[in-house]
Amino acid sequence: MLDDDRSKRDASTAAVPGGRWSRLARLGVLASGVAGSMLVQGTRQLAQGKRPRIGDLLLASENAYRVADQLARLRGAAMKFGQLLSMDAGDLLPPEFAAILARLRADARAMPMSQLVSVLDANWGRGLDRHFRQFSFTPMAAASVGQVHSAQTKDGRRLAIKVQYPGVRQSIDSDVDNVATLLRVSGLLPRGLDVRPLLRESKRQLHAEADYLGEGAWLSRYAGLLADAPEFMLPEVHAALTTEDVLAMSCMGGVPVESLLRAPQAERDRVAELLFRLFFREVFEFRLVQTDPNFANYRFDNASRQLILLDFGATRPYPAAVVDAYRRLMASAVVGDRQEMSRAASAIGYFRADIGERQRQLVLDVFLHACEPLRHAGAYDFGNSGLPARIRDAGLALSTERDSWHTPPADALFLHRKAGGLYLLAAKLKARVDIGALFLPYASRQVPT
Repeated sequence: MLDDDRSKRDASTAAVPGGRWSRLARLGVLASGVAGSMLVQGTRQLAQGKRPRIGDLLLASENAYRVADQLARLRGAAMKFGQLLSMDAGDLLPPEFAAILARLRADARAMPMSQLVSVLDANWGRGLDRHFRQFSFTPMAAASVGQVHSAQTKDGRRLAIKVQYPGVRQSIDSDVDNVATLLRVSGLLPRGLDVRPLLRESKRQLHAEADYLGEGAWLSRYAGLLADAPEFMLPEVHAALTTEDVLAMSCMGGVPVESLLRAPQAERDRVAELLFRLFFREVFEFRLVQTDPNFANYRFDNASRQLILLDFGATRPYPAAVVDAYRRLMASAVVGDRQEMSRAASAIGYFRADIGERQRQLVLDVFLHACEPLRHAGAYDFGNSGLPARIRDAGLALSTERDSWHTPPADALFLHRKAGGLYLLAAKLKARVDIGALFLPYASRQVPT
């Protein structure tokens, strides 16, 4: 039985390549594997009298799977950038490829115990028994940057220990550049699209997420900002055991928030409303947004009916001018004032200087679709709205205008990523929320500087 358990654990773990060259070699193996597969498939199609198309060969399911699998093995920025592409790039990536990349949002392999112990020894010194009565080497969760373990201190406190994969911080810049080059050379990214601002911001954001001392500081700041909101519960940072590579926090219980699908309608509505109310506070009051929409960042305590908030590595401050532009954009969308919407979108940075009027109106169409819950009178039924499909269709209409493609500012991409995640969660819960009423107090409020 123990051997079976060990084999299962070994099958679900993989050492994280730590050096720059070993990580680059992984991507080289990936590129050569994709190229070889394309050659075999192309030969097969020629033998059948068909003329192979490079795009079809590249997007064959085994190639897309190969890309996702290798990024999952690399973890770190390579995997994180793939996750960002799967969520943020939208119609820039072909749907077949985006669907496979979406696996990365929930697929990471834990590092083996020997590698884990090496990281802990490097941060705490040798001898876990000096700190803990109990430490579980089987992770509770594994993600792109690190994995989480449960532990109990000598004085009986239950902790969640987030341990960063070795080499992640040092490989961020090269990982992002290598993955972007792979996608560019493969033809999966449009040639005319300038992704350099997105690459720079992705690197900056990933460096911030890899700084666990910084994440601990954001977590403590959020706890202070939400001191007046007992409906939320956040872990406490255990500073004595927290380093740049290890974040020690109180261990939170609860159930996954998406498991509330079987809860009464009123409870699902309440949970979704709390999250949207928090989002508006983040944007318009705190000007500080936790931008990662992963469902795993929210849990629910059935006994206290509190929402548990986790993972603050992707926290991002927003300038007052950007926040005020979004306030004007939303308020004008509510009343259908396209001229004011256009001015607000310009202030955010959504339009190129040479954008044509047709392309401008298509962008505004996307905004109007996205703001539909704000314009709806009464509770908006996310479960039956079909809103994600309509936003996608509006985006598709825009994506055909390739000459006018423009990478939006990073502030906008990360904010939309968070809002889109909340829409998806509300749809998953089949929740009904009066979004317009939640936004109304901010519609004409001056944003504090």
